[in-house]
Amino acid sequence: MIRIKYFSIIVLHSFLLYACTGSSGIAPNQSPGMILAHAEKELQRGGFKKAILQLTTFNANYPLSPYCEQVQLDLVYAYYKNNNFSLALETIDHFLRLYPNHSNLDYIMYMRGLIYMEKDNNPIQTFFGIDRSDRDPIHRLSAFNSFSQMLHNYPNSQYAIDARKRLIFLKECQAKHELSVAEFYEKRGAYIAVVNRVDKMLIDYPDSKATHQALQLMENAYRQLHLNAQADRIAKIIATNPV
Repeated sequence: MIRIKYFSIIVLHSFLLYACTGSSGIAPNQSPGMILAHAEKELQRGGFKKAILQLTTFNANYPLSPYCEQVQLDLVYAYYKNNNFSLALETIDHFLRLYPNHSNLDYIMYMRGLIYMEKDNNPIQTFFGIDRSDRDPIHRLSAFNSFSQMLHNYPNSQYAIDARKRLIFLKECQAKHELSVAEFYEKRGAYIAVVNRVDKMLIDYPDSKATHQALQLMENAYRQLHLNAQADRIAKIIATNPV
């Protein structure tokens, strides 16, 4: 009876070890470095869910490991690729609190911009070519601010070229949003609001196509307000600056 009891305990212990290993992919005798290497291999081959499980398990088991900084960086990427955007942003905030002077802050800021861009994106509407310029721009503005901050602090970063391209795209998107707001005001006869909105576009997005289109709304608004001198001035600007 005693032998059977001990044998049952050994079997149960072995089963639990197997269950832990099978769920996380981490064997009990693996070193922290080996665990991280396996997680990064999963990232490289696109096994993001498994990588997340391994990295979070690593965090729980080795909270004071010298690898923790790299684990956090890998988690940001893994969450992003697995569409866990809220968790990715939480990890970024946690990283910034722990390592405010880290050498990879340009990467963290760049990733934050990418994540906000994805939160702003709607794949279905994009696929069908639906213009979504009138939607709430909160995520788009957050992406714009993240890329701007990164470029201001790290103008020579390896991510700078792509960040600048994304800023140009985001500027045009935001200008389209402002144009849709100006059109909304025009339809309701709120011509002073139209003028104010377009004036702000001229300051914030002077080179965008949407701002050039908005000038026509501004000209019409001035004429509706019987401010013909201002309307003529805008008409000249339109004529001398063709699209």
